[in-house]
Amino acid sequence: ADVDNILRFEKDFPGAKVIRLERNYRSKAHILAAASHLIAHNEGRLGKTLHTEDEDGEKVNVACAWDSEEEARLIGDEIERLQRNGESLDEIAILVRASFQMREFEDRFVTLGLPYRVIGGPRFYERAEIRDALAYFRVVVQPADDLAFERIVNTPRRGLGDATLKILHAYARAHSVPLTQAAAVLIETEEIKPKPRGALREVLDMFERWRSELDTTAHTELAPIILDESGYTQMWLDDKSPDAPGRLENLKELVRSMEPYESMTGFLEHVSLVMDTETGEQEEKVSLMTLHSAKGLEFDTVFLPGWEEGLFPHQRALDESGKAGLEEERRLAYVGITRAKQRARIYFASNRRIHGLWQSSIPSRFLDELPASSVDVIETGSVSGNWGYGASRFDKRETFSSPYDTPGWQRAQNRKASGQQRTSSPRLIEGEVIARSSGTASAFAKGERVFHQKFGYGKVTSIDGNKLTVDFEMSGPKRVIDSFLEKH
Repeated sequence: ADVDNILRFEKDFPGAKVIRLERNYRSKAHILAAASHLIAHNEGRLGKTLHTEDEDGEKVNVACAWDSEEEARLIGDEIERLQRNGESLDEIAILVRASFQMREFEDRFVTLGLPYRVIGGPRFYERAEIRDALAYFRVVVQPADDLAFERIVNTPRRGLGDATLKILHAYARAHSVPLTQAAAVLIETEEIKPKPRGALREVLDMFERWRSELDTTAHTELAPIILDESGYTQMWLDDKSPDAPGRLENLKELVRSMEPYESMTGFLEHVSLVMDTETGEQEEKVSLMTLHSAKGLEFDTVFLPGWEEGLFPHQRALDESGKAGLEEERRLAYVGITRAKQRARIYFASNRRIHGLWQSSIPSRFLDELPASSVDVIETGSVSGNWGYGASRFDKRETFSSPYDTPGWQRAQNRKASGQQRTSSPRLIEGEVIARSSGTASAFAKGERVFHQKFGYGKVTSIDGNKLTVDFEMSGPKRVIDSFLEKH
């Protein structure tokens, strides 16, 4: 679909009569007003003013979460509240800008026991690239997993085709051994031709090397090593199809999702639980989809997470198409809001992991374009503090050398200067400890000033081996591993 076809229609067909359908029968007045005020910022559009005879209804809610995990928790809690109040799960939808955002919600819904459906594509763990990556991890942990081994032995292509697999299967059946064991025997024989035999030997050597690192390397560090050394990441980097960037984002999200688990085995057990979760066909379900898949649909309640610069509007759209890309992103935002009949809930996170690094997020410029008269800013009790709902200053932004040069970080500095610093007891942040603790002495000293990529500057207050408690200037006391700190 190309909106230019509509914009050029009167020019291409002189004398054509334009009939504007301006009465809306779906959304309450506040929802419609918010969406109309937003889309009015687009220059490339046929002007029309939507109206409804319906009542005002609830204002569009805007709320801030600390990170994507808290965002999923807040939305899950709100859905449970709506369900207790008699709302049908079939009338609730979560619309995301990028498919990788779904993973956090799928995990949360499994934890809560909330049935859900993914519209417009498979569930996160059922996507082809995720299944491939999981197959690599499973063979590392469990070499006897024949299905996993067969899935990735020739992915990416290594010249191990059907003829080689046929020989492996025949030997494995005849001797009642796993395919990996059959391969280990056959590479020492002449049963397989020299070229595929060499490729198979390389595959087995890789798995043996990764397996030897299970006890010495954190699983969150080993996972990307596996994907890189196997050539799987490079396969998608070389792929020129339109969906390749999204698949790479999904792989990064998969690695990030491993952080709360103590080992690769524990993570794979969790994935098995998620994938085994089935709901009855007639059971009510929350709908989870991308904004592109939501066109033409409607729900009583719509949740719109991830309204942050770089994610929505998506940076790739801005880089590739400039102003036209921004206006298309704004149309998507309009579509998202107008899917709601009764309630629209917009969320943004203060922090989000981008390309493996925590960054302070800037609220989407689209939030600035919503009318204050139709919006309620909701206090969530988030540890993120009181984020302002005002100008993002994105248009004045330059390229930042560090996330702590961003307007988001500057706003945090302003909060500190105004005395809004948080005070709380130390807590261990899930996902931060991705290196194993040790009893070795830390290279840091009590009272020393340090810098953390996520939490910023702080002072060491206590030391327990390589685990330090640091009183961060903006985030308060946190327990972190010393390898995540720099001296300053």
